[in-house]
Amino acid sequence: MAEKLSPQTALIHSEYSAPDHFGALPVGIHHASTVLFPNVAAMRARNWKEKSGYTYGLHGTPTTFTLEARLAEIEGGRHCRIVPSGLAAIALVNLAFLKTGDDVLLPDNVYGPNREQAAWLERDFGITARFYDPLIGAGIAGLIRDNTRLIWTEAPGSVSMEVPDIPAICKEAHARGVPVAMDNTWSAGLAFRAFDHGVDIVMQALTKYQSGGSDVLMGAVITRDDELNHKIELAHMRLGFGVGMDDVYLVLRSLPSMRLRFDAHDAAARKVATWLKQRPEINKVLHPALSDCPGHAIWQRDFTGAGGLFSVIFDAGFNEEQIDRFVDGLSLFKIGFSWGGAHSLCVPYRMQGMRKTWGEQGGLVRLNIGLESADDLIADIEQSLLLMRTA
Repeated sequence: MAEKLSPQTALIHSEYSAPDHFGALPVGIHHASTVLFPNVAAMRARNWKEKSGYTYGLHGTPTTFTLEARLAEIEGGRHCRIVPSGLAAIALVNLAFLKTGDDVLLPDNVYGPNREQAAWLERDFGITARFYDPLIGAGIAGLIRDNTRLIWTEAPGSVSMEVPDIPAICKEAHARGVPVAMDNTWSAGLAFRAFDHGVDIVMQALTKYQSGGSDVLMGAVITRDDELNHKIELAHMRLGFGVGMDDVYLVLRSLPSMRLRFDAHDAAARKVATWLKQRPEINKVLHPALSDCPGHAIWQRDFTGAGGLFSVIFDAGFNEEQIDRFVDGLSLFKIGFSWGGAHSLCVPYRMQGMRKTWGEQGGLVRLNIGLESADDLIADIEQSLLLMRTA
């Protein structure tokens, strides 16, 4: 600018421009609602759907594009969109592929809010939502209707931990032209390669291992297919999903250590689960790496790790009051939902109210094994089991 600016205008417009070629390991945080164009021709040439340039903050900045690219690489996909939560990712998939008159299939062990969202779609939008046995495998073929437009899978179920035969489900779905969506949050894309096993769309709650700090809410939808991605992009734009750049940065900062943390959770969880398997108070340990877990053989075939989340079923001789006393008596385990953070967590579930079919008699408690010493966690469980038995 040739003319001298008034102090007020100089507060807003500056002639200073930072030099180019700054290099640093962290990804820069680019906050933006408005994105600037050098000229009108550039503004008209940019297409938000192609990610070839920047158009508006809602559609992405270098910070979000970087996270999306890295998440797609980890999962083995080509396209990714991030959203404000894991549940938002589920909504994005549902609203991208379902309309009035359509049918969707979901496993009976599906994440609770996904079940609730399916009930909402059926009640208010005229979309049929049906639930199937998570261990149905190739038997899913008998449930697919002419108007089935989406099949959800979850591996394993995030509470009851059944491990489904994803390749068998995908084979039958694809034979009828139906895309398969998978909640791959449990493995974070590290222990299960969903696309290599036939899945078309992957959603993840980045709130878990990707964040690792129990302080970020975020989700992602990933695909390899250009046509499917086009529908996801349109739904993402129409729903107006946006994520704060500071939260995106926190996930980016945590990604380099995710493999190390995941493996540490996995090793500690297996040690705790194996110890629990010997306890007389516990009827079953629902950890996919142990034989008690339904679908254990499929886990052995298809998975390379297990992370920190598993459940236990108490002996039927212990009532709900006693099991609640066990949970309340824990010191290192905190009572709270989610997983993937440094702190161990514990939640009791009333399975009869959550599942259409649940044959187990004992109470179920889900454990998230954090990054504490496994021996300390075992000691904490042991003292609380004693409290449960003697109080």
